[in-house]
Amino acid sequence: MLILFDCDGVLVDSEVLATRELQRYLEDLSFPTAFEVENHDRFTGLSLRDIRTSLETQAGRSLPEDFERELRRRDMKAFQRDLRPINGVRDTLSALDLPRCVASSGSQEKIRHSLALTGLIDYFGTHLFSAHDQQVHQGKPAPDLFLHAAKSMGFKPNRCLVIEDSVAGVRAGIAAGMHTIGFAGGSHCNTDHPARLRHAGAHDVAMNMSTVTAIIDRIANDLDAS
Repeated sequence: MLILFDCDGVLVDSEVLATRELQRYLEDLSFPTAFEVENHDRFTGLSLRDIRTSLETQAGRSLPEDFERELRRRDMKAFQRDLRPINGVRDTLSALDLPRCVASSGSQEKIRHSLALTGLIDYFGTHLFSAHDQQVHQGKPAPDLFLHAAKSMGFKPNRCLVIEDSVAGVRAGIAAGMHTIGFAGGSHCNTDHPARLRHAGAHDVAMNMSTVTAIIDRIANDLDAS
């Protein structure tokens, strides 16, 4: 069985930082939007190009040509200062005796930077997949990223388990035909978050990493018995 981890909000506690930097940048640009820092759900799990499209459509005007590059620069500066791993994730990864990879909407550069900063990169090696990879035509909630990662790792979808903190990510996992755990243990998750993940179709919802470990063990045992 292959375990596919989202990065932001599952491996690293980055969503609050990224949301804050996005809001600050939009304010610096005097860009008209109803976006608020407390609203983490609107863009969680989406690629920067999809976030850009949504913002421009809402406002009826274009963002600067270098919007994505500048926002990545701001994110990396904030991450360098404040990024932390999700509580308990080291224990989960250390105990995991199964193939694993990262499948994230972030760029390859961002994934590597985040995992290196938090000391998690060695748990995955080169098994890092991005929505920006050439083989991925549509980002989450489309299944393309997860299907690309599974194929690259040599696994069929029904032998894969996805761990996702976003509604878009859960929908992508379900669309890919993979068992999907909704993770609600990041600092951006409010009391309504578990219900939203269940409504999106998550097979299981975990409030912390120890529960993720237990679910993985259960699913792996079920697959071995089948």
